[in-house]
Parts: sequence; C-alpha cells; structure tokens
Amino acid sequence: MGKNKEKSADKELSNTINIGISEDDRTAIADGLSRLLADTYTLYLKTHNFHWNVTGPMFNTLHLMFEAQYTELALAVDLIAERIRSLGIPAPGTYSAYAKLTSIPETEGVPKATEMIKLLVEGQEAVVRTARSIFPIAEKANDEPTADLLTQRLQVHEKTAWMLRSLLED
Repeated sequence: MGKNKEKSADKELSNTINIGISEDDRTAIADGLSRLLADTYTLYLKTHNFHWNVTGPMFNTLHLMFEAQYTELALAVDLIAERIRSLGIPAPGTYSAYAKLTSIPETEGVPKATEMIKLLVEGQEAVVRTARSIFPIAEKANDEPTADLLTQRLQVHEKTAWMLRSLLED
C-alpha cells in the first residue's frame, strides 16, 4: 500500500473510533504520548549503552542497576505505544522519528561512570517533564487510562532519578 493510501486508511480508522474522546483530543494526546515514547526509547538506548560500557569501582553495582532500568524502559515503550494505538493513532517507531520528538540529547563517546549517572538523572527528569506536560489534555478529555499511564510513568522515573542521584552524594 502506498503512503497516501496508508495515511487515508489510518485517518478512516481514526474517524470510526467512538470511545468518548474526540478525534482532536485523541490526536493531541497521542502527540504527547509520542514525545513520551521518544523520550522513553531514547533513555532506554542511553541506559543500555551505559550498561554495556560502564567501568570503574562501581562497575558491578551500575552494570546491574542499568540493566534493571533498561529492562523496565523496554517494557514501558510497549505500554506507551499500545496506548497511542488504542487512541487510533499510529505510534512512531523509527530512530529518525524519535530523534525529532525526543527532548533527551544523544551522548557522544563513553563518559565516566559518574557522568553516566548524571546524564541518566537528566534523562529521567526529562521523561518526568514530558509525562507531566501531557496531563492537561488527558484530564480535559477525561482520558483516565492515559492519566493512569502517566501517573505510573511519573512514579517510576521520579524514583529512579532519586536512586541515581543518591549515588552522587558524598
């Protein structure tokens, strides 16, 4: 199927959905969730990279911690993408789409362990800000499933940021 036919089919499907949320609100919510998906996937990739490349005296602790974090993020991207789809909107799924949508900068090279921790704190906090920014439109549309997903993501990312920050204390 060509690109125009695919877009037309997606648009027709989107118009037939009657879940009590207007098409405009579903689109706005999905746009926000797409940014959240991009941030989550970008943070997943960064965390996985740091898991592979961490060195130093905290190696074992960080290697295991980063593994737990990227595993949780991998599950989260699926939940977020499925919520976007349940709203009748295609979920983004390419590096180029994520690069345009994410608020988390790519890290060049292999930073030292302490810098990895700082960068992951920044990434976790960026995801929190993105998730929090979606609440007004979800609340306006009475989209409780999205609000619930956002609440769950906020809890995970705020706790993870706190745990990472605690490693930076003297």
